[in-house]
Amino acid sequence: MERLNWHIADELSRHADIRIVGPAGSEALRPTAVQLTEVPLRPLWRFLQASAWQAVKTARTWKPHIVLAGSGLTAPAAWMAARASSARACTYLHGLDAAVQHPIYRALWHPAIRGMHTVIANSKPTAELAKALGVSAAKLRIVHPGVQIPDAPQPPEALQAFRQQHDLGNARILLSIGRLTTRKGLREFVEHALPDIVRSAPETLLVVIGDAPADALHASMQTRESIQAVADAAGIGQHLRFLRVITDPMALACAYECASLHVFPVRSLPGDPEGFGMVAIEAAAHGVPTVAFATGGVVDAVAPSESGHLVRPGDYSALSQTVLQVLEKPSTAWKDTARFFAQRFAWPTFGETLYAALLKGRSEA
Repeated sequence: MERLNWHIADELSRHADIRIVGPAGSEALRPTAVQLTEVPLRPLWRFLQASAWQAVKTARTWKPHIVLAGSGLTAPAAWMAARASSARACTYLHGLDAAVQHPIYRALWHPAIRGMHTVIANSKPTAELAKALGVSAAKLRIVHPGVQIPDAPQPPEALQAFRQQHDLGNARILLSIGRLTTRKGLREFVEHALPDIVRSAPETLLVVIGDAPADALHASMQTRESIQAVADAAGIGQHLRFLRVITDPMALACAYECASLHVFPVRSLPGDPEGFGMVAIEAAAHGVPTVAFATGGVVDAVAPSESGHLVRPGDYSALSQTVLQVLEKPSTAWKDTARFFAQRFAWPTFGETLYAALLKGRSEA
């Protein structure tokens, strides 16, 4: 979500003057053409209070035409800032920010979201969550998150160096990228699907990039130790590699392009939806297919037979069989179709679509 917000600011800055109120430490990531005001991130209540104050202060003096909340969490701040400057209030919803049912969140945040002039949803399922909050269909727009399209594949020597650095040998790699939360379902995948995969394809490794969440809205975690323990109990502990968080773009590109397949076993949990599934689009941009459960916004992020396959939620037997079917094909079989699918999510396209959605709401008013 944070990375997406920086891309939102960067892309919109090509069409308009942009000012951001963001957490302390944001200066290092600030887009060149964007002015930034930093506020403390922790504790959360202080961030919400300070960001709202700074947003209202900036809006009163600068007089923006549009105030955009980067998520439902900052919708009240955007609503107040818009009211203070007679601007249009808009928010971008990611999924979970439209599903939290805590009484205080429902009492304060839901009315702010309903009160927006325009609500941008990152997927069709997120749009349905917004409708369930009482957001009228006339206010809703769907704009899928964007992706960086690589200029060229990583050179073979870089891929080999990545394999050597992380002791991956010549194994066929199943890649998992994301926070280790209960919703992501990695422990359940290791317990219920990976043993069958390893039995049929013993040269397979599951490579995990990510860690437990630190500042997440309503996210319960799965530890590396608990996931490893499940693998050890099944006798496949040696088929697991944890690389923690990788932020270097070149290293992350190598991780994708070393992989035969991206696995995305997101669980369907009440009140904890997967808003979209950005990693599936990133995998496709590198020519790597995704096998995932068809839950939440993942259905918008994976095109069956084009960028991967979708499986009925919770059917781990079908998931493992689908993974094996993909592994049987040459690794080059998906490259062209997956990359073609990812092209429609390129950041410039995202920026133009988002800007048009914001302007449409303004022009209709």
